[in-house]
Amino acid sequence: QVYLVESGGGLEQAGGSLRLSCAASGLTFSYYVMGWFRQAPGKEREFVAAINWSGGTTAYADSVKDRFTISRDNAKNTVYLQTNNLKPGDMAVYYCAAGRDPMSGVVFTTPRGYDYWGQGTQVTVSS
Repeated sequence: QVYLVESGGGLEQAGGSLRLSCAASGLTFSYYVMGWFRQAPGKEREFVAAINWSGGTTAYADSVKDRFTISRDNAKNTVYLQTNNLKPGDMAVYYCAAGRDPMSGVVFTTPRGYDYWGQGTQVTVSS
């Protein structure tokens, strides 16, 4: 059974920072692309960031580029999302996801590329 468990969400003021974590179990973590998505009330789930198995390839949504950083620790089976300079528009439930890495340097920026999903962690930004 595969589990992805997010943590680190909470209430933060605009301009502040949060570090989200996603701990994976039940899979060979280094075989997977890891991604972060978010969903705000009444909106579709949207791509935030992704990282390939080695950390050598990353991708970001334009809305978070230069503010958010994705990283991973394969020894700890954990992927992180450092969120800086938070804005009210960042407020959403953040989900991590795992998709089998094609080992070609490609990462997935749509939900279709991912096989497993976590339950999400809420990020609330006060203005």
